[in-house]
Amino acid sequence: MTEDQIIQRYDRPWTFYTLATLGSWTAWGGAVWLSHRDGIGPASLTVVAALLLLGLLFPFLTAWRLTRGDPVLRDDLRRRLTWPDRRQLRFATLGAGIMLGSILLAQALSLLLGYSTEQFRFAAHASFSAGILPGWFPLVLAPIIEELSWHSYGTDCLRRKMALFWTSIVFALYWAVWHAPLGMVAHYYQAQVAESGWLHTLNFVLSLFPFVLIMNWLYYRSNRSILVAIIFHLSAGLFNELFQTHPDTKVIQTGLLFALTVAIIIADPSFFFGKTVRGLPSGKWLTAK
Repeated sequence: MTEDQIIQRYDRPWTFYTLATLGSWTAWGGAVWLSHRDGIGPASLTVVAALLLLGLLFPFLTAWRLTRGDPVLRDDLRRRLTWPDRRQLRFATLGAGIMLGSILLAQALSLLLGYSTEQFRFAAHASFSAGILPGWFPLVLAPIIEELSWHSYGTDCLRRKMALFWTSIVFALYWAVWHAPLGMVAHYYQAQVAESGWLHTLNFVLSLFPFVLIMNWLYYRSNRSILVAIIFHLSAGLFNELFQTHPDTKVIQTGLLFALTVAIIIADPSFFFGKTVRGLPSGKWLTAK
């Protein structure tokens, strides 16, 4: 069975995105309410953390529910979760290098605008918290759970009917909306971005577009490896918290990622606008039956 034929079996996008959104927003709505209560203590902060985790898990649980009854999709999922081969490891390394390189280059460029060299110092702690948990916990866990959701089902169910470019644009728009309740959870990352002003809020939304386009380019180039997507997402969060980066510098980083995305698309437009999936070497067939 070819890769395109397998992707055609991811045929319930409305069910996936509706359940994923309602589940996440319900749990996060509880976290928003509880996080703003006066005199909130450790017990309530623990519940906030649990609600944040529950909201994060809903898309994953929805994807699992939609794939578990189809042996072809189960086999496809197992294949895409196997340890990366050399080709996939190269793409994983490239993805991590893109995120590290972009934040370091953005910091270097910011020096020309008068920003401090202190940005290159390592951060002593994460800049946010998730209820009772320090920010490093969701920085590691969220990319893993999210990509087990978005790239086990969510991306391919859109790619089934759309070119890769439009798949990425639609998903980036959805992803921005999906994150919206987190912007109201006290002390969480998205809430701190929102509190920092309209420029950084807008930058967060705009940054999702090159991020998703690059991630999906890596994902399909690596034979739809979910682990490659996880490593790219994980490196983005960790490297952006690793240094004492000024929030304005992240605007520069978004510009650099946009420039890279345009270059990638220009280099191979048919990969992004073609109707068929071109991740595997020409003529290769998958083993799922």
